[in-house]
Amino acid sequence: MVVLRNMRQEEYPDYCQYFIDVYSQEIAENYGHSMEYSIELAKKELQRCFPNGLEGKEHSLLCIEAEIKGQAYLVGYLWHSINSESKSTFIYDFYVSSEYQGLGYGTQALSELEKQLQGNGIEQIKLRVAFHNERALKLYQTVGFAITGFNMSKNLTGTAST
Repeated sequence: MVVLRNMRQEEYPDYCQYFIDVYSQEIAENYGHSMEYSIELAKKELQRCFPNGLEGKEHSLLCIEAEIKGQAYLVGYLWHSINSESKSTFIYDFYVSSEYQGLGYGTQALSELEKQLQGNGIEQIKLRVAFHNERALKLYQTVGFAITGFNMSKNLTGTAST
């Protein structure tokens, strides 16, 4: 069984470190930026979305807890932001620790999120998944997400013009 609960203040610094490490790596890989610049961008994204830490109401930062052998374990994180006007939410970050992947916790967490959102009148969940993240893509498609578009980019530096 999985429970989604609000992140506690004492858990926030660990989440920030995880997010900066992982997201900066993704930025560097996907956009070709240096790690130094990618880390700066990841930190700016956290500051933009959580200017007052966990005090804001626009973004929800949840901990995914699973009951394992009668004890609650933190197995991952889910960050989303509801847009009441469009009756949708956008998942910014969804992470299940590697040692807990493949055990159904991700599927259960998304199901729990759906229940919570439906109870609040939300009709759609949106997200972005990196093209190389085949495991996540498979999970999302398995639980009913549909591909709605592609992000594309082209580097212009170092390109010779003719």
